[in-house]
Amino acid sequence: MEPFFLLPLLLCIISFTCLSIHNFITKHKPQLALNNYSNGLKVPLPPGATGWPIVGESLDYFSKISNGVIEKFVAERSNKYSSKVFKTSLIGHPMAILCGPEGNKFIFSNEKKLVQVWLPSSLKRTLTKSSNVVHNDHFLKVRKMLPSLLKANALQNYVGIMDAVIKHHLQTDWVGEKVEVTHVVRKYILTLSFRLFLSIDDPKKFDELSKPMEDIENGILALPVDLPGTAFSGAMKGSKVLHDEIEAIIKQRKIDLSEKRASPKQDMLSQMLDELDISSHILGLLIGGYSTLIATLTFIMKYLAELPQVYYEVLRGKLL
Repeated sequence: MEPFFLLPLLLCIISFTCLSIHNFITKHKPQLALNNYSNGLKVPLPPGATGWPIVGESLDYFSKISNGVIEKFVAERSNKYSSKVFKTSLIGHPMAILCGPEGNKFIFSNEKKLVQVWLPSSLKRTLTKSSNVVHNDHFLKVRKMLPSLLKANALQNYVGIMDAVIKHHLQTDWVGEKVEVTHVVRKYILTLSFRLFLSIDDPKKFDELSKPMEDIENGILALPVDLPGTAFSGAMKGSKVLHDEIEAIIKQRKIDLSEKRASPKQDMLSQMLDELDISSHILGLLIGGYSTLIATLTFIMKYLAELPQVYYEVLRGKLL
């Protein structure tokens, strides 16, 4: 008789789940459709499909990323619609993808004109510890600060640190007959970032913070569903750990500066202490310099290994 008693409960759970999904879709419906109205005038949208509600075409997108063939996602749709611009929906957001050098030129030459900086909600929520979501101007503020932080005289203070880190990295991690490039590059980038941004050089502290950083990397471009076991939930937990650590360092750094035990030019943190929401700025810099550099350096090593003629030219210094 037990299955008959469980059936009503199962039906209730299914009904509740369906109702919750329906309410979520209804609530987010304006965000799930590309807006083809501008100042009250209807404008044409590029061809394409937005896929499933909320999920969109994210599953196919991330599947091709994991298989190392992300270019197929773009090529398949560009060929299907015979267009270098197509619409889709990824990580809960409708968007248009521009293909080829023309598309890149259009985007990068029209910032603040026809296009503007936009952050997916998963990244916005990850960057902040409080309930206040970081807005799109967050990265603009960070970008405005970077020129002063990266002036020639400021970079001189970092050259010695960078040289020491890379030498230690090569001596300890690039050993043996086989090296997993992505792993060692990830460790190098994280070590260098923690040293330059926060003056962290304690191996134990590095080990404590590397896992939260990897969790953030895995979840910043996931569906913003904060449920246990999801990549986004892991990213939010990792964000809290790093925010707590950064805020503790900020508190101690202010004390050290007031007591002349630290230098105002010691690292980027010391130069940003006058800014509001410092921890979000620092976390943004850590994230911004993490995944992109890892991918870039890994692909450089991949192509150098696959193209020996290029490797030997680089080794001889002809391509530098």
